[in-house]
Amino acid sequence: MLREPDTLIGLGVGTTKIAVIVAERDPRSRETVQIIGIGSTPSLGIRKGLIVNLEQAVRSVRNAVKDAENMVGFKLNQAMVSFNAVDVNSVMSKGMVSLGLRARPVEVGDVERVIEAAQTELSIPANKVALHTIPVRYSIDGNFGIDDPLGMTGMRLEMELQTITVPMPYVHNVVNCVEASGMEVEGLVIKPITSALGALTDEEMRIGAISLCIGGGTTGLTFYRDGRPVKVGIVPIGGDHITNDLASVLRLPLNKAEELKKRLFVAQNDDPIKLESKGQQQRTIDPNTALEIIGCRLEELFTEHVVPLIPEHDPKLFPGGFILSGGVAKTPGIEDLLSDIFKMPVRVADPRDSYHQMPPGRDDTSYINATGTIRYMLNKERNPYRFIDPPVSLWRGRRGVRGGHSNGPREYPEPQRNGQGVKNILERIKESLRELF
Repeated sequence: MLREPDTLIGLGVGTTKIAVIVAERDPRSRETVQIIGIGSTPSLGIRKGLIVNLEQAVRSVRNAVKDAENMVGFKLNQAMVSFNAVDVNSVMSKGMVSLGLRARPVEVGDVERVIEAAQTELSIPANKVALHTIPVRYSIDGNFGIDDPLGMTGMRLEMELQTITVPMPYVHNVVNCVEASGMEVEGLVIKPITSALGALTDEEMRIGAISLCIGGGTTGLTFYRDGRPVKVGIVPIGGDHITNDLASVLRLPLNKAEELKKRLFVAQNDDPIKLESKGQQQRTIDPNTALEIIGCRLEELFTEHVVPLIPEHDPKLFPGGFILSGGVAKTPGIEDLLSDIFKMPVRVADPRDSYHQMPPGRDDTSYINATGTIRYMLNKERNPYRFIDPPVSLWRGRRGVRGGHSNGPREYPEPQRNGQGVKNILERIKESLRELF
C-alpha cells in the first residue's frame, strides 16, 4: 500500500538513532495534523553527526523506515530529512532595494532583488552550500516587524537575512544514504532548526529564547527572537562523550557505561546502581559519583562551547531563557547547572506540550526533533518566506527524472569560487521562489 496523499513524513539522521515520523492531515483543515506513527532504530555508521560507514547507515535508515511502515500500515516513499553537520556557519547580512519614486505594492521580483542585495555581502567558500536562507526581518519604509512583504505598499524594501551554510559533502552523503535505503529526499533541514521548532512555544519564539538540543554526538543551538531564528550553531559534543567519560573514570565497558547513563536519566532516588556483566563481578555504582562525572562534562560544554556563542547576542534579548531537548536533557540537575552558569531561566521541553500528540513510549525529549520536522514542513507551507531553501535540483544533480535512480555515477554541480558561488546560490534562490509561486 502506497503512502497516503495527505501525510507528512520526516526522517531524522542522528548519531544515536534514526527516527521516522509520520503525520496525517485533518480532513477538515490542512494546517492541523495528527502523529500516526514513529519508527526508530539505533544509528550505525554515524559519528558526531557524520556518516562514516555508508552501508551501515543505509541499513539503519531502512530499518527505521520499516518500523514506521509497520506502525502506519502503508509504504513510505519520500521524506523531509533532518541532519547534523559539524562545520556549520550562520551569517547575518542586510539588503535594501528601492521600489520607485512612488509607493507601490511589493512583488516577487522585489523580494528576489532584496535577497540578492543581502547575499552579495557574503563570501561562500567553494566547498559549502547555503542550505537555508532565512529572512529574519523585513522593513518597508523603515517600518520593521513585517512577516510577509508581498502586496504591501511602500517605496523602500529592506531585510536582514540569515544564511546557514554546510559542507557540500555532508549534503551528498546524507542524500546518498537516504536514497540508497529506497526513500526519496523531499527536502533537507539542519537539525538545530527542527529541534527548536519542536521545543519552543510560539510565545517563546516571539519574546526571545534559545533552543539547546544535546544529542548523541552533537549539541545544537538555535537563537529565536521576534519569531525568527537569528543564529544557528552546532558543537561536536554530545551524549556519547558522557558515555566515554563514565567508561574511562569508572573503568566500565562502553555498553555498561551507556546503560548506567540511561538508568541515571530515569532514576527516582539515590540508591546504588548495580551493573551485571557476563563473566565479570557485579559492579555497584554510586549515582552521585556518576552524576558528578556527567556534570563536569556538561559544565565544560556550557562554559567552553556555548558561552562563546552568546556574546554577539545580549542574553537580555532572550527572556524566555534556555529550552532543553535531546536525550541528555533528562540528566538530573541539568536545569540548575545551566541556570547557574547563564543566570537565565531554563526548562526541559516536553513533547506532550506540543500540539502534536506523540505515541506512547515516544513522548520524551529525544523525539523533539521529530515533531519539529513536521512543524517545519507546515511552516513552509503557510509562509514560503519563513525558510527559503535551495531547490531540490541541488541534491538531485542532473539525474533528470524525479526520484529516478541511475546505475551510473551521480553528477553534482561543481563548486565555484567565492564570487561565482554567491551568484549560483542567488540563481538557486530565485528558482526556489519561482517553484513556490
